[in-house]
Amino acid sequence: MATISAAMVKELRESTGAGMMDCKAALTETDGDMTAAQDWLRKKGLSKAAKKAGRVAAEGLIGALTSGTKGVLVEVNSETDFVARNEQFQGLVKMIAQVALKHGSDVEVIKAAKVGDFTVERAISDAIATIGENMSLRRAASLEVSKGVVSRYVHNAVVEGAGKIGVIVALESTGKTDELAVLGRQLAMHVAAAKPLALDPAGLDPETVKREKDVLADKYRQQGKPENVIEKIVDSGLKTYYKEVCLLDQAFIHDSGKSVAQAVKEAEGKVGGPIKIAGFVNYALGEGIEKQESDFAAEVAAASGKK
Repeated sequence: MATISAAMVKELRESTGAGMMDCKAALTETDGDMTAAQDWLRKKGLSKAAKKAGRVAAEGLIGALTSGTKGVLVEVNSETDFVARNEQFQGLVKMIAQVALKHGSDVEVIKAAKVGDFTVERAISDAIATIGENMSLRRAASLEVSKGVVSRYVHNAVVEGAGKIGVIVALESTGKTDELAVLGRQLAMHVAAAKPLALDPAGLDPETVKREKDVLADKYRQQGKPENVIEKIVDSGLKTYYKEVCLLDQAFIHDSGKSVAQAVKEAEGKVGGPIKIAGFVNYALGEGIEKQESDFAAEVAAASGKK
């Protein structure tokens, strides 16, 4: 039996585009013969993924799953929105969310985790081969509390627990879990609509705050305001900014006369104990991915050999 080195696995992965675990399995099955391993992957349909790997996958689904005090979000991308309505793809997203709930949010750990006889990475490769589009597990996030609930909300749901926007919110409390779950869902809906950047000002990126201060200061300098006046105006402007981007300071979408912090405080009576928002995560499908603009006429001409 040949020794399968990391370099051999890397070489096969680069030549086929197949997953790391599949490459290792192929080399093991073929006693380290690189050509035979490539053929083994082709026969299994796994090397087909290589042909799709260069194509931008910015569609797909956000999967959201909660269980008591734990919750996860996963983003699984495909090339077209049509695939998001494919039952096999929907099942893949749900399965990946279940694995994330068990194993955590590290993408590489999720991909290496086994579901039955196969890894998640293998399941993705099989789906690529069957459906015919590039797909990828882009990211995952998880929240957990010792006591309380983690609630979810999926906007534009294509199927239960999967859609275009997914939010999870963690609430720490010793109060009634059913009442907490109702509040948690309301807060998750609020996050989806209001898109806060952080729970409170302390959670904001210092660079983001600095940029906001600089913009405000420069604006009033150009108006000829003295520096001591500018400082006061900037402080006031930041408070307004925090009300726009910090969850606790935002006007609650279900009752705009209250801030989120006030709404949570008022809910404590119904819940029967103090409530703390321990965290939230908001995923919007494809955010941050540069989508390729295609010239369909040019593609057809190229395919037919015309210029």
